[in-house]
Amino acid sequence: MDRPTMHMLSVEEKGGKTQRTNQYIAAIAAAIGAVAAGTILAWTSPVLPQLEPWKDDDNQTLPNNTTPAPLDYRKNATNSSQLINSLGEPADFLLDTSTKSLVSSIMAIGAAIAALPVGFSAQRFGRRVTILILVIPLMINWLLTIFANGAGMLIAARFFAGLATGGMCVAAPLYIGEIAETAIRGALGSFFQLFITVGILFTFVVGGWTHWKTLSIINAAVPLLLVAVFWWMPETPQYLLSCGRRREAEQSLRWLRGPHADLAAELDEMQKDVEASGRARGGVLALTRGGATRRAMLCGLGLMLFQQFSGVNAVIFYTVQIFRSAGSDIPSVIATIIVGVVQTISTVGSSLLIERAGRRILLLQSCIIMGLSLVVLGTYFKLQRDGVALAVVGWIPLLCLVLFIISFSMGFGPIPWTMMSELFPAEIRGTAAGITVVVNWVLVFIVTLCFPLMMDALGIYSCFWFFAAFMLVCVFFVSFLIPETKGKSLSQIQAILAGKRI
Repeated sequence: MDRPTMHMLSVEEKGGKTQRTNQYIAAIAAAIGAVAAGTILAWTSPVLPQLEPWKDDDNQTLPNNTTPAPLDYRKNATNSSQLINSLGEPADFLLDTSTKSLVSSIMAIGAAIAALPVGFSAQRFGRRVTILILVIPLMINWLLTIFANGAGMLIAARFFAGLATGGMCVAAPLYIGEIAETAIRGALGSFFQLFITVGILFTFVVGGWTHWKTLSIINAAVPLLLVAVFWWMPETPQYLLSCGRRREAEQSLRWLRGPHADLAAELDEMQKDVEASGRARGGVLALTRGGATRRAMLCGLGLMLFQQFSGVNAVIFYTVQIFRSAGSDIPSVIATIIVGVVQTISTVGSSLLIERAGRRILLLQSCIIMGLSLVVLGTYFKLQRDGVALAVVGWIPLLCLVLFIISFSMGFGPIPWTMMSELFPAEIRGTAAGITVVVNWVLVFIVTLCFPLMMDALGIYSCFWFFAAFMLVCVFFVSFLIPETKGKSLSQIQAILAGKRI
C-alpha cells in the first residue's frame, strides 16, 4: 500500500498510529453475511410471480404444461413473471395463494426462533465461530430450493433461510461493533444494513431476468464467499478477554489497529469492562437488573418496534401503484430495482454521516420525514378513492416514496442494528441482541400478516395514516430516551444509560 493511502486510513491515537484498513476488511468480511441475508429477504419478490398459475387474456388459469409465450411478448411484459414466461420453461410445480403466503411468512418464524440461541452461541463459542456456523443453514436453504420438486421443500428451505437470517442479524452486528474503534464504530456498524440492501438489489436485478432456480444457484455462491473471506478474520478482542485469553486478544487487537498502534490503554479499558462483566451474572434475568440495563433494553426494543411500524413494508408493497399514480408505465421489475438503488445509495449516505451528524439526529429526521410522507400518501390515495382528479399532481406520491426510502435508509434502516452492539454491557450483549432480534422478527411477521388484512378492511390510506401515528410517537421516543452514542466508548455509553455524567 502506498504512503498516501496508508495515511488516509490511519489516525494518530494515544501516541501511536491506529491503522483502520484491517477494521474495514474485517467489517466487510462479516457483512458478506448481510449480503446473504439480503438475497434471502428479496428472493420471494422475483420468484413467487414465476410460480403463479399462468393466466390467459380472460384471466383464466392455463395448464402447467402450456407452451411459453412467444419471444415478442417480451416487449409487452409488465412484470417479472411475464418476462420469465417469455424466455423460460413453465415451472415444474405451482403455488396457490395460501402456499405462497406460507412460503413468504415462514422465514420470519425461523428468524425469531434462531435469534436467541444464536445470541447464547455468540456468548459461549464466540462471534466469529457463530457467523461461520450460520453458513450451514444458509446452504441447506439454497440446496433445498435448487432441488425443490414441490411446495414442501420450498417451505422447509425458507424456514432454514429464516434460521440463518435471524442468526446473522445477531452475530454480524455484534462482531462489527466489537472490532471497530470508537471513532468509526457507527460507520462500520451501518455496513450491516448497507450490505443487506446490496443483497436485495442484487437479487432484484438478477431475479428480474433469470429463472428462479438459476437465481437460487447464483445466490448460493454468497455463503461460500462468506466462508472464503471471513475464515481468515480474527475473533473480537472483547470475547477473547472474557475467556481469559489476553495474549490472543492482544494479537487480535494488534491486527485490527495496526503494528504501530499503542494498544495499552484500549486493552486495559477492555479488560476492566470484562472484569466488571465477570462480577455480574449474564443471562435473561440480568436484563432486568440495574437502571442502565433496563434503559438499554427499552431503547433496543423500541428502536426495533419503530423500525417495523415505520410503514416501510406498506410503502414497498405499494411501490407499483405509486409509480402508476405518477403516470408511469414502468414495469414492476424495473420499479423494484429503482427502489433498491435508492435504498442502497441512501444507506451509503448514512454510513458517511453517522459519525458526523450522530445517531439521534439521523433517527429524528427519519421518523419526521417518514411520518410526513405517510400523511401525504394517505391523503392522496384517500382523495383518489373519493374520485378527486389528481392527474396534475400525480408526481406527489412518487416524491413521497423517494423521500420515505431515503429517510428510512439513512435512519431507521441501519441505526437500530448499529446501536444494538453499543447499548448493552458485555456480559449480556449476546443475549440482549438475541432478544431484540427475536422481537424484530416477530414484528416483521405481525406486520406482514396483518397489513394485507388492514388494507382490505380499512383501505391503503388508513394504513399509511396508522403508521404515520407511530412515527409521531417515535419523535418523542427518540428525543427523550435514546442516548447519543457518537464518539463514546462502550463503557461511557453504559455510564450515560446509568444517568452518570461523563
